[in-house]
Amino acid sequence: MTKAIEAAAAAARAEDADGLTEAVGELSKLDAAQTGKVLGGVLRLLLEQQHPDGLDSDDIKSVLEETVRGAASWLPETDPHTLLIVLAGALGIHPDDHEEVARPAPESLSFNAPLLIAHLLGPVKSVKPYVEATFANIAQTELMEEP
Repeated sequence: MTKAIEAAAAAARAEDADGLTEAVGELSKLDAAQTGKVLGGVLRLLLEQQHPDGLDSDDIKSVLEETVRGAASWLPETDPHTLLIVLAGALGIHPDDHEEVARPAPESLSFNAPLLIAHLLGPVKSVKPYVEATFANIAQTELMEEP
């Protein structure tokens, strides 16, 4: 999973639609719930790092607008609504349990999450440490939840 996430983030940073599609294809072969948990965890870590005092609505709006604006030229199918759902899910504020709230397909979420990740990483950072930290956080949480 780490390699597929790295490939997706690299493709998004390089504005490579074909590479992103290929990487998302690899991600879609994996368990959607686990992939979503890891992508959300990476996003959350990046957001927390860049906003140590917390995020407000202006911060969220800025991340969303900058991501959409950056992707619009090379990925016209970028969906701001799906990006917002990915962002809200990463922050734990998306109402997953409400039937009246439409949830995009896992492939759509996996396609849009790397756009946010690439934006938050900027041109220099590697996503790998964030993926590794997310796996460590998940493992620690699962250990704490065991009876």
